[in-house]
Amino acid sequence: MPGPVFPRGPRGEFNSAPFVRRCPVTVETSDAAQDAAPAGTVSAIELRGVGKKYSAGAVNALQDVTLRVIAGEFVSLIGPSGCGKSTLLRIVADLEHPSAGTVVVHGKTARQARLDQDYGIAFQQAGLLDWRTVQENIELPLQLHGVGKRERRARSAELLEITGLTDFARRFPAELSGGMQQRVAIARALARKPPLLLMDEPFGALDEMTRERMQGELLRIAEDTGAAVLFVTHSIPEAVFLSDRVAVMSPRPGHLTAVLSTGGWDRDTDDDVRSSDEFFTAVAEVRAALHEGHGRVGTPKRTAGQDLR
Repeated sequence: MPGPVFPRGPRGEFNSAPFVRRCPVTVETSDAAQDAAPAGTVSAIELRGVGKKYSAGAVNALQDVTLRVIAGEFVSLIGPSGCGKSTLLRIVADLEHPSAGTVVVHGKTARQARLDQDYGIAFQQAGLLDWRTVQENIELPLQLHGVGKRERRARSAELLEITGLTDFARRFPAELSGGMQQRVAIARALARKPPLLLMDEPFGALDEMTRERMQGELLRIAEDTGAAVLFVTHSIPEAVFLSDRVAVMSPRPGHLTAVLSTGGWDRDTDDDVRSSDEFFTAVAEVRAALHEGHGRVGTPKRTAGQDLR
C-alpha cells in the first residue's frame, strides 16, 4: 500500500517557517486509486485512455494515457525525448487530436475549452511580437476578443504587477532579457484569467540562475491566480521543485509508468529546498522511476496515470 499523501493545497504554501519536508515521495500502486480524489475536488484535466498515432498508424506516439489534474494543482510530465510529452500537452490544448481516448478540460471537450479560452499556453520560445510593447503583448489576447481599452489596461497593469514588470511596460521585447521575455509570455497566457496553464518547457532556453528564479516566480504567479498547471520538462530537479505530482512517461509509445507525489514543501527560501537532503532524495526517487519506466517500453504498468490524491 502507498504511504499517505499530504498535498500542499491548491498552491504551494510559502511561509516564514523553516524548511520542512512534510512527507516522503509516494508512488500510487493501486488500480482502485485511478478515480480517487479528495471530496469536492474539481478536475482541470481528465485524460482517459488517450492514444496518438501518426502516418496512418505507422508511428505510435502515445498509448493508453490516463491522468487527472485537479483544479489548482501543479503536475509535471517528464520522460525521455520523443516520448510524447509535448504531443500530450498539445492534445489537451486541442492543437492535435487523439487517435483514441477522451480529453475533458474543465468539464468540456478540448475543442470547446479552446474556443472558450479556458487555458493559457506558453512554449519554450516566448513568441512575443517585436513591434508591440510589453504591455501591448500582454493585452493582445484581450484585444483579439474585443475587450475595451480601459479594461485591457487595467488587466495588463495587474499582470505587470504580478510578474514584476511594471517598470518595463513600455519596453519592447528586444530590450528584455530571456527571463523577462518569458515572464511577459506567462502574463499574456494569464490575460483572460484562465483556470489552467499549459507550459511546454518554458524555461528550457534559459541559463541555470535565471531558470531557478523563474521557477520561483512561476509558483508565486500560480499561487496568486489559483491556476492549475500542466508542465512539460526534461529536468528532474525542476519537476520535483515545482510540482505537487510528477507523471513519469516511458519511451515511445509514451504512456505513464508512474505518478509520484512530491508531497509539498514548506520553505523559508527556495534555496532551502534545493539544498536539502529531502530534495535530493525526491530527485533520486523520480530519477529511479524514470529509469524503471525506460525498461518497460510498450508495456503499460497497471499503475499508469493513477491519481495519487
